Amino acid sequence: MDTQGFGVDTVDYETALPDLRTVRETVFVQEQRVPLELEWDALDPQCVHVLARDAAGQPIGTGRLTPEHKIGRMAVLAPWRGRGVGDALLLALLAAARERGWREVSLHAQVSARDFYARHGFLPLGERFEEAGIEHQTMRLLLDAANPVESREAAVAAAVGVIAGARRQLHIYSRELDPGLLDATGVLAALRRFATNGGEVQVLLQHATAPQRRGAPLIGLGQRLPSAFAFRVIEEPVDLEYPSAYLVNDGGGYLFRSLGHRFDGETRLDAPARVRQLRATFDEPWQRGRPCSEFRALGI
Repeated sequence: MDTQGFGVDTVDYETALPDLRTVRETVFVQEQRVPLELEWDALDPQCVHVLARDAAGQPIGTGRLTPEHKIGRMAVLAPWRGRGVGDALLLALLAAARERGWREVSLHAQVSARDFYARHGFLPLGERFEEAGIEHQTMRLLLDAANPVESREAAVAAAVGVIAGARRQLHIYSRELDPGLLDATGVLAALRRFATNGGEVQVLLQHATAPQRRGAPLIGLGQRLPSAFAFRVIEEPVDLEYPSAYLVNDGGGYLFRSLGHRFDGETRLDAPARVRQLRATFDEPWQRGRPCSEFRALGI
């Protein structure tokens, strides 16, 4: 049992079935009104199941890994939500996938839970769909490899993951505060959480006029939290020739787009060597850039 008051273990399906039923039927059948006949399927006996128990040994959360390399049936009892149980379950399932040598895993996330999975590196794939009467989104994670970012939605999810993985510092290199990405609701919420929890964000821009003119929300967030955000603008012509854009954190995560006016690129949350390269690319023009005083002068 860990210091958070719960533990997570891989369990035998037949032995743990009563505990799995307690969690899954409470969450899915009673709370979310999923028909009982849809909750249990022929795959269950073939899956890897993980179970979270509290200090008294009572079941509080579960999840499964199917032979098709899919994570599913992630459920945590209401009193334990927001206390790290879901994260621990997901990490246990990812560890099980790695132990089996799998190169990727996918899942069907309830739309309301997309940011939770994005924080662990999962990216949305394809269109939303309905499953058991609830709107879902397919999400995928390549294990121990860079994940391709192929859409705006994937770029937003990748940015949320990089921001969530930051410990104390986050560095953003942007052309014009990347409309469609750095003004996305989920990204702004992640930045706000990080900044209000003591994080420091350095934002290096190629151009300040366009985001100022359109009232980019990140400017207002920086004004409200001036001790957390620092903006600088590039002036050297050689620096303005750089075509790319990226976010890097101090936890080994990055989102890199080779063409800064596009959303497509790549991301990974556990690549410290690549992060060191990008930081080196960031630091020199940051030192040469000028403080963006026009952002500070705007009214809130």
